[in-house]
Amino acid sequence: MNHNPTLLIIDDDPDDVELFMEAVSLVAPSVKCISMQDGKEALEFLIQATSLPNLIFLDLNMPRLNGFQCLKEIKRISRLSIIPVVIYSTSKQVEDETESRKLGAIEFITKPTHFEDICRAIKKTLRANKPF
Repeated sequence: MNHNPTLLIIDDDPDDVELFMEAVSLVAPSVKCISMQDGKEALEFLIQATSLPNLIFLDLNMPRLNGFQCLKEIKRISRLSIIPVVIYSTSKQVEDETESRKLGAIEFITKPTHFEDICRAIKKTLRANKPF
C-alpha cells in the first residue's frame, strides 16, 4: 500500500467527481484521490494496478458496467476483495442499499446535495476506515 492513503471514486458524472475530489482535498489533504468514469474502466485499472486504493467510493448508475456489477467483480477477485467499498449514489432506494450490503459494500451514502454535507459524509467515512 502507499505511504499516503489512496481513494478511488468511480462515477460517470464529472460534476459529482469534481465536488467529491474537492471535498476530499479539503477534509483529508494527505489522501490521494483518483477517479474512473465507469465500472469497466475501474476494473481494468484495479486488475493491472501495482498499488491498490485503500478505499473505493462507487456510484451505482453508470454505463458499460454499473455499480452492482462492478462491486460483484471486485469482491469476486481475491486480490481486490479486501478493498472496502462504499456505495456513493443518488439512489434513496432501500432495495439498492440492501443489495449493496449483500454484495459486500461496507457503507451506503446517498449523494448529498450541499458541499458541506459532502465534506461531512466523506470525513465520517474516512474516520471510520483505517488508515484514514
